[in-house]
Amino acid sequence: MEQHTADYMVRATAADAQIRAFAVTSRELAEEARADHNTSPVVTAALGRLMTGALMMGGMLKGEKDILTLQIRGEGPVHGLTVTADSSGHVKGYADNPQAMMPPNSAGKLDVGGVIGAGVLHVMKDMGLKEPYASTVTLQTGEIADDLTYYFAASEQIPSVVALGVLMNRDNTVRQAGGFIVQLMPFTSEEVISRLEEKLTKITSVTEMLEAGKSPEEILESVLGEFGLEITDRMPVEFRCDCSRERVEKVLLSLGKKELQELVDEGNEVQLHCHFCNKSYTFPVADVERLMKAADVK
Repeated sequence: MEQHTADYMVRATAADAQIRAFAVTSRELAEEARADHNTSPVVTAALGRLMTGALMMGGMLKGEKDILTLQIRGEGPVHGLTVTADSSGHVKGYADNPQAMMPPNSAGKLDVGGVIGAGVLHVMKDMGLKEPYASTVTLQTGEIADDLTYYFAASEQIPSVVALGVLMNRDNTVRQAGGFIVQLMPFTSEEVISRLEEKLTKITSVTEMLEAGKSPEEILESVLGEFGLEITDRMPVEFRCDCSRERVEKVLLSLGKKELQELVDEGNEVQLHCHFCNKSYTFPVADVERLMKAADVK
């Protein structure tokens, strides 16, 4: 019988803190995103991978209110993906073209690189400073794990290994999802680096490890066990959108009195849509009039 525990992430160190690592299972949140957005299998895999990577990168943020956004813009049929994560294990995301299709790649697998195509990865971190941190790198393969590995090397100068995987069931629901990130600290010895490189050549894919029933701890154990792995933290992770009727009202209010009056004059109810969770909010004319009075007060 299949057993699915709730998604969670672990943080760890190894080799006397010369290595830091993260691992996550994300099946439930990838499935929730698939159900919310009705994504095709290849887009489900792309969005699931990007959200999994974003969760672990969110885990690297220091402040409680820090926000990380990963945005991919590509020439492939999906056009773009946008994912936002915080430091508390919450993630949300959407695809510009959720129904995009792509034939399997030469290995017979979902062609995430193909559906994304040539393009760029934007990484933005809002850490409460005047200017958010922003970096843009060219996509290397569009397979997402390679692109995040390249981002860490090029923009943050941190040698990293990023592994991400999403496996689908025959009915196109998510069967497995998860990943790990292993990073070398600046003082890592050459001996540890070469041993780790050798070890990584023997590691099977993340989806194979998840399919074999390995937990995030066991995934890191199989990668870093011989380096004195120490799990330092474990936290639940989930797909969570923070939209609400109150927040959407604020967006309407920001239009100003003139635009709200035009909406009232048209006499139609107003519908606003949240990209991240696909939820719609409907405001009858009476509600728009009430908001207009509130805008007048301002």
